[in-house]
Amino acid sequence: MAVVTCIEDLRRLYRARVPRMFHDYAESGSWTEQTFRENSADFARLRLRQRVAVDMSDRRIRGRMAGEEVAMPVALAPVGLTGMQSADGEIKAARAAAAFGVPFTLSTMSICSIEDVAGHSPAPFWFQLYVMKDQDFLAAIIERARRARCSALVLTLDLQILGQRHRDLKNGLSAPPRLTLPMLLDLATRWRWGLGMLGTRRRFFGNIVGHAKGVRDPASLVGWTAEQFDQRLDWEKIARIRDLWGGKLILKGILEEDDARRAADFGADAIVVSNHGGRQLDGALSSIRRLGPIVRAVGDRVEVHLDSGIRSGQDVLKALALGARGTYIGRAFVYGLGAMGQAGVTRALEIIARELDTTLALCGERDVAALGRHNLFVPRDFEGDWA
Repeated sequence: MAVVTCIEDLRRLYRARVPRMFHDYAESGSWTEQTFRENSADFARLRLRQRVAVDMSDRRIRGRMAGEEVAMPVALAPVGLTGMQSADGEIKAARAAAAFGVPFTLSTMSICSIEDVAGHSPAPFWFQLYVMKDQDFLAAIIERARRARCSALVLTLDLQILGQRHRDLKNGLSAPPRLTLPMLLDLATRWRWGLGMLGTRRRFFGNIVGHAKGVRDPASLVGWTAEQFDQRLDWEKIARIRDLWGGKLILKGILEEDDARRAADFGADAIVVSNHGGRQLDGALSSIRRLGPIVRAVGDRVEVHLDSGIRSGQDVLKALALGARGTYIGRAFVYGLGAMGQAGVTRALEIIARELDTTLALCGERDVAALGRHNLFVPRDFEGDWA
């Protein structure tokens, strides 16, 4: 049994145990993958200030995200196809998050449905919404999230059109996978994954198949999805969704100060500085480089969160020190899920919590709420001087 001490250990196990199609879906970006790479690499440019001879006892990494108490300021990000990384993956991740005391966010493009997760999770979860053209479907899925007691709606703003994702296209990504000869050969070496999938009925997009008009099987789903992302999404439509939902609203996909100010004026409960994990606009700056300017632009008017690129508790600390009130992990928990199922998600959370706590102490702080730029060395060119 491999000794797992960091997220990289989980990533290596994940690569060995999950079929290439679904590994590549998670472990890739759009076009040249520049933004995907820099999301993680730019965290390494920020250095930590060590403090000594200070009281490091009674440390606190607990916090609040969007008004909810959390064991640490980390939520599980919405990841499509999570149930293809491990059988019933969304249920396993939601259970692990609930037991640990952090939010789980269910993707619209999940394999397990809203109702599946609500029926198996011991705690309310957040629901991430992609805006579709079909207004009946849109109203119905919001109502389904409300009935499932979802405690926040995370509205994704940066996927009105799909980014150019070469690996997914070359692999013929689908759920369930198409059984081509290369796929069968790959599956022959991923027997753990295959046995899990044989034991579940959840192999399709559970929020869509049987709920969207005319979508009754995977074949009809492909055509429906390709046509449904609403390219006309604007602030007026966002306002209608807010009114339809009537609950806590988090706006995800903010990279520009003007958009952040507009979201604050709009009354969002939180915004997420995010470039969709580098899977949409390749060539965009990393989320961590955009965080500081956005925090300064909105001040205390709206809670600022960050996702894209976090692979350690030190990354979480750096984001908090630059002003984020919360962070999200996507790939980091997916590695754990694919490697070890629910136990792997728990392990990923334990690793990040331990790293966050240890780094907090060595930086001379006792509470994550006290973190600030004084805990970092920030390169003068980190945020850029762009014409």
